[in-house]
Amino acid sequence: MQLALIAFISGFILISSLGILVFYRQVALRRLSQMVSQTDAASLLRILAPTRTSKIEKLTKPFQKVVPRTTQDVSTVQKRLVRGGYREASYVNIFYSAKLLVPALLCIIATVTQLYLFGPLFVYAMAAGLGFLVPDFWLSNRISARQLNLRLGLPEALDLIVICVEAGLSMDKAVMRTSEELRISQPAIADELNLVYLEQRAGRPRADAWRHFGERTDVDTLRSLASIIIQADKFGTSIGKTLRAHSGTLRTRRRQDAEEQAAKTTVKLVFPLVLFIFPSLFVVTLGPLMIIMFEGFAKFLS
Repeated sequence: MQLALIAFISGFILISSLGILVFYRQVALRRLSQMVSQTDAASLLRILAPTRTSKIEKLTKPFQKVVPRTTQDVSTVQKRLVRGGYREASYVNIFYSAKLLVPALLCIIATVTQLYLFGPLFVYAMAAGLGFLVPDFWLSNRISARQLNLRLGLPEALDLIVICVEAGLSMDKAVMRTSEELRISQPAIADELNLVYLEQRAGRPRADAWRHFGERTDVDTLRSLASIIIQADKFGTSIGKTLRAHSGTLRTRRRQDAEEQAAKTTVKLVFPLVLFIFPSLFVVTLGPLMIIMFEGFAKFLS
């Protein structure tokens, strides 16, 4: 009887323990899933999951292999697209298709508007050449605009990271929180910081993630930020004090750049003054005098 009672109690405890472990495991998984934000989940799905073929890629698919390309050219174009904010692999094919479709479109416009009548060979050659270079010019413009947005949004991002670190968050969580807060006001820097956080979650070391951050953006201030964070992590210095000092340096540099641009305006105003304002002043001031002189000469000759 005692052995049966002991066996019953042991079995009950064992089954209860297994049930509690399974139950709390589900609760822990549910809590972990709630802790991961929807933004991070969407970013992970966008990076890890295969992307759907866009409508633009479907339209440009027949023209993707027409323009000759090498592995080195594709690598260079892909780096430029990443700097412009286009990370999907389909954008490479769209870019090379645009190098064929834009010249064809310009040639069609030249034919419809009858511009070719001024010189068919010259007009069509210009249309083809400009159309082939337009995607490169557009991408360079996008890269410059995005790099400018990254420079402007970096001091604000550093201030938020410093506040989060001094409040007790780790560096990784501070970067994630900063990317969430700046997603509306500074989407470019928020996107890059979110990618740094996702790379660290995927297993990349912090130093490699920040070094990749500087190389990917190709912005001098972001490269220096990556170097500062790597050195602070290596030597064990305070991240908060380091980033606060770097943020102050960036704000001082921004003010100096603004003063430099303001000092250049006086030189840049010389050309509009000479080409547009001075001729109109000469016409207004010397016009009546010239009319009087012509009338006097006409009376004298008559």
